[in-house]
Amino acid sequence: MSYSYPIDQEWTQEEIIDVVNFLALIEDAYESKVNTDDYAAVYKAFKRIAPMKSDENKIYKEFKEVSNYDGYVVTKRFKEAQTANEKTFKV
Repeated sequence: MSYSYPIDQEWTQEEIIDVVNFLALIEDAYESKVNTDDYAAVYKAFKRIAPMKSDENKIYKEFKEVSNYDGYVVTKRFKEAQTANEKTFKV
């Protein structure tokens, strides 16, 4: 990994950790498999920080620009996995 995660200077240390954990799972969904329950928990924490869809999309866009990993695609795949009761998923 030779890029930086998009971080808002107004976030608390706990919020930064939650966002980094979420973005790391996005990477994992591309590189290996992700546990659906783990993603649900981390996504829930992420949504407390970025509750508006526009905030979520802004972070996805910034992350995709530096990493080429698309958080929207991963979250969409996660929702499909949840619906299908899959224990793990990947992109």
